[in-house]
Amino acid sequence: MILFLVSYIGGALTILSPCILPVLPFVFARTNQPFMKSGLPLLLGMAITFAGVASLAAVGGGGAVQANQYGRIAAILLLGFFGLTLLFPQLADRMTRPLVAIGARLSQSASDGTRAGSTVAPSFLLGIATGLLWAPCAGPILGLLLTGAALGGASIQTSLLLLAYAAGAATSLALALLIGGRVFSAMKRALGAGEWIRRGLGIAVLAGVAAIALGLDTGFLTQVSLASTSHLEQSLIDKIQPEPTADSSQVSVAMTGKPEITANALPVEGQFPSLSGAVEWLNSPPLTAESLRGKVVLVDFWTYSCINCLRAIPYVRAWAEKYKDQGLVVIGVHAPEFAFEKNIDNVHAAAKNLKVDYPIAIDNDYGIWRAFNNQYWPAHYFIDAQGRIRHHHFGEGEYDQSEMVIQQLLAEAGKTNISNDLVSVKADGAQAAADMNDVKSPETYLGYERAENFASTDMAEEDVSHLYAAAPNLDLNQWALIGNWTIEGERAVLNQPVGKIVYRFHARDLHLVLGPNADGKPVRFRVTIDGKPVGADHGMDTDEQGNGTIKDQRLYQLIRQTKDISDREFEIEFLDPGAQAFAFTFG
Repeated sequence: MILFLVSYIGGALTILSPCILPVLPFVFARTNQPFMKSGLPLLLGMAITFAGVASLAAVGGGGAVQANQYGRIAAILLLGFFGLTLLFPQLADRMTRPLVAIGARLSQSASDGTRAGSTVAPSFLLGIATGLLWAPCAGPILGLLLTGAALGGASIQTSLLLLAYAAGAATSLALALLIGGRVFSAMKRALGAGEWIRRGLGIAVLAGVAAIALGLDTGFLTQVSLASTSHLEQSLIDKIQPEPTADSSQVSVAMTGKPEITANALPVEGQFPSLSGAVEWLNSPPLTAESLRGKVVLVDFWTYSCINCLRAIPYVRAWAEKYKDQGLVVIGVHAPEFAFEKNIDNVHAAAKNLKVDYPIAIDNDYGIWRAFNNQYWPAHYFIDAQGRIRHHHFGEGEYDQSEMVIQQLLAEAGKTNISNDLVSVKADGAQAAADMNDVKSPETYLGYERAENFASTDMAEEDVSHLYAAAPNLDLNQWALIGNWTIEGERAVLNQPVGKIVYRFHARDLHLVLGPNADGKPVRFRVTIDGKPVGADHGMDTDEQGNGTIKDQRLYQLIRQTKDISDREFEIEFLDPGAQAFAFTFG
């Protein structure tokens, strides 16, 4: 019940979002109409459309988003026509003569009620258009709902939560409509200037259409807002969603001592879910929960560009090798974070480079992810010989405890001569353990869907080529683009050489998920720290001069410092066009 309440409150808060401003003239233009015949149908149309578009976007992915763009264009055209009818009622009369009845009623209702006719249908139609324009003005709460729906699949609960969010938005809009109506009526009585007010509203509507058509409603207005609701919404989310035991960005759980694990410490957490969601298997024929009965199973959710996953793999690999003859089966479930990780050839190459030879289930559709109700990379689930989940661990760390869980489950399965020793792992490169005591920089995404702390002199332009310049001074964890870039949903793409990315960070290691030119051509780059060659602080993918080449879509280790850690300014310069940059990670 609390989720529905929070969704409703989040929807109500959206009216404070600056990108709503261009939509409000459409609402106030109808404040002189009866609420039951005009305001209420408009609100119903907006709420239904909002929830419908959001539901499609949640479960349909990119196709639904593209469809919504066409709906947005249709809404702009419809509301532009509505503005013209307010400004030029004579023109509206001529335009509506050849139209069907609903078009005529729209024109009549828009011309200040001077002609008889029902306003319900056109108000509902305008509500649909308003919903199409309102939907992009979403905060963290809607983002949480859509992300959960995308990973969890379609469900009645998701649709009801989205409808609650839409109902909240409709409530705040209704208050604006009622209050605005009173102000509107008072102005008419005081000034006797109904015609001028109507024309003024027509101008405001057309100005709003222009703002929306130029993308100002979701771009400039959002970024310059002093009334952003993001912090309010995020605080609501934090209230109902406590901190997890680990998260998917920066995780390190240090293990002190060697705790004794007993049978009582391993309760039954559930049954082994189905593995049928895999679209393909690597290193093995398809496996099922039923065929694995009698075996102890470790399920490891990972994705090959995730630094936390990479640092956990040496331990998982060591366990698979050590206990395979005693009845342990390790299954790596590869659930992609970025689109390029859905390419099975990429996964196969990554598995080969990482020397992962245990079975890998390709979970491109998140079927296994949903079956486990998982939320993290990496995530380890320990399943006993009877097909019961007995333990789980999210993120890095606690490797000794995890191995002792394996030992106990094997003992419960009747295996003998199980070694009590624990594996000793010496990993290098990106797989080496992080120095989490000195990491003050978070995982940072460069695509606009999750980007934070962007500090170029110009604000980020979505999905268009733009020339960027860095701010003179960057604060810790701020980053900037330099050159001609296109910022897309999950990445930034360099259009012309030479382009740069600058980041002020505090950590021993700096990694960047990169991809070559779209046609596969390698991209050369050079990195510096504080304007100087990296020298001994170079990573495994750079030399002492900071030179490197992007050949594959993967995580690149660019910096590994050998001295005391402090705030440093990192710069990567791409010498060829087409570089794709996805996310920074640190360790």
